[in-house]
Amino acid sequence: MGTQLAHSSSYHPQSDGQTEIVNKCLEGYLRCFVSDKQTQWFKWLPLAEWWYNTSFHTATKMTPFMALYGYHPPSITSSLKEKSKVQAVEDHIENQQQVLQILKDNLTMAQNRMKQQADQHCSERSFEVGDWVFLRL
Repeated sequence: MGTQLAHSSSYHPQSDGQTEIVNKCLEGYLRCFVSDKQTQWFKWLPLAEWWYNTSFHTATKMTPFMALYGYHPPSITSSLKEKSKVQAVEDHIENQQQVLQILKDNLTMAQNRMKQQADQHCSERSFEVGDWVFLRL
């Protein structure tokens, strides 16, 4: 398979770039999930892991789930078609739907903040054919 063992230092994630990237992504996801309930972050780890594993990665041109299993992951809401006879299951599904709505709201707010930040540092420029421009290399 061509696997190579790479040694890294304990408690020094900078020496392991792949782990550092995963940790950065999970930290970003958890920030979206926990926003106002920061003492409950550990409850969101499974959802953050699912989100990471089902996100498209430009390096592999597919999701980690697809790379591992060879098919697209099922949707979180795909199991919601029939009503369960068990109240605990219904409560869990309702809680999942609430969580998904919170996530959508938080991500929308984050996107808006990022757009505002980008727009502050952006200026409209127009160029005509033949104009000279300086390139910073």
